[in-house]
Amino acid sequence: MKKLQNLLIVGAGDVARRTLPMLIGRYRLFAVLRDPAQRAFWREHGVHPILADLDQPHDLRRLAGLADVVLHFAPPPAHGARDTRTRRLLAALACGKSLPQRLVYVSTSGVYGDCGGARVTESRPLRPRTQRAQRRADAERELRRFGRRCGTCVSILRAPGIYAAERLPVDRLRNGIEALRAEDDVFTNHIHADDLAAATCAALRYGRPNRCYNASDDSALKMTDYFDLVADRFGLPRPPRITRAEAEVRLPATQLSFMSESRRLDNQRLKSELRVRLRYPTVADGVDAAVRVASR
Repeated sequence: MKKLQNLLIVGAGDVARRTLPMLIGRYRLFAVLRDPAQRAFWREHGVHPILADLDQPHDLRRLAGLADVVLHFAPPPAHGARDTRTRRLLAALACGKSLPQRLVYVSTSGVYGDCGGARVTESRPLRPRTQRAQRRADAERELRRFGRRCGTCVSILRAPGIYAAERLPVDRLRNGIEALRAEDDVFTNHIHADDLAAATCAALRYGRPNRCYNASDDSALKMTDYFDLVADRFGLPRPPRITRAEAEVRLPATQLSFMSESRRLDNQRLKSELRVRLRYPTVADGVDAAVRVASR
């Protein structure tokens, strides 16, 4: 019997959990957890939990030499322009007698910055505008350096807005969220959490070294159209429209930052190289599925 490879999950959140049906039985699974309360869930699914904090370098020593394959979902810290968590993780992995053969990282499409609504391929230069996106760009650079230096096949998925049945703006619509009028609106991009999980696992098999992939669905929606779609499907009022000038005064900085960048992601590389077949090709498909679940 062929020995199973050790696969290490870093960042054990929702999308990581959705990968498990595609990984169990194919790898010997480990997951880095910061919260001890999560251990029961992962053990029940045959995963070996490792209590460690990416903000504490001494916690990460036990990761050295452990993994043949790494799935890196962990977010960067909340402040600064550098992803110190990814830097610490890579330092720990580099100390092992054996190094990971593959590493897949879920980044963000925010690294492109504002593209004025243009269609964006993976070859577009990175121009992150927010510190949040700058930290992701920093992580990508460090991961690529690690791949070149250590001979690890590093694949990067640039994900846009991740949604699922339980991750739709239904409550925000009920609470009176406001949306930009058409002339001020921006193009936004989406991926269902199940499709992102599938793309992550596809990158384990087909991802090319130091290669980036736009992990987006086929939609080309503006942000207000997205809110209208969810409102219509769930029988809620459409959000009132405001001007960009009004938004700059009334909306939180984080929400405003998403309303200040417009781009349409090209996902052909995801489909052709990673051979991903989207379960939810458009946001409408995913929202309709969520409505069916809610009506049961």
